[in-house]
Amino acid sequence: MKAAVKMQREGQASWPDDRLVAECLKGDHQAWSALLDKYKNLIFSIPIKLGLYEDAADIFQAVCLDLLTDLPRLREPRALPKWLMQTCYHKCLQYRRRAEKHVPLTEEDGETLLANGSPSAGSPSTLPEDMLVQLEREQIVRDAISELSPRCERMVRMLFFETPPRPYQEIAKELGMATGSIGFIRGRCLGKLKQQLENMGF
Repeated sequence: MKAAVKMQREGQASWPDDRLVAECLKGDHQAWSALLDKYKNLIFSIPIKLGLYEDAADIFQAVCLDLLTDLPRLREPRALPKWLMQTCYHKCLQYRRRAEKHVPLTEEDGETLLANGSPSAGSPSTLPEDMLVQLEREQIVRDAISELSPRCERMVRMLFFETPPRPYQEIAKELGMATGSIGFIRGRCLGKLKQQLENMGF
């Protein structure tokens, strides 16, 4: 039963954002879980990039709470990734200011960042352009990987996203294939990933 639910959630994670958001607004708990699965690495990557390792889990939860509250007011679902990036960056600044014991936050404490109401460009709480570009590129790669076949997706994640790297024998055993075929199948999967990235304008 758990495996079936996991497969359903992973399938939903490949849905376009407008469909995911619509299902979330209907109260579909699986769609909500899929939405978080799709963007959890994006959200976590921002406090990590800013060195807020110990606060990353708390910041993730705070962003998720804002998302739950503000999702009905999000005018354009396609703006969701940027909304998440800006909201998460804003939370990171709040945590950093509190940690550094700066002047207590006032208006920003309760500020809600919607896609149609984010701070003006150049303001201190606006996500820097170079970081925005990097985060967007990283998310495109994640989205492209999620579009691969289940076997290719698992192989790519095991080969390139796990630390320490797994030996081929272990990967082959988990995927139910011969060790000698890993290299060939890896090449095919990477070719499909390259094509998917090109299709997405990467």
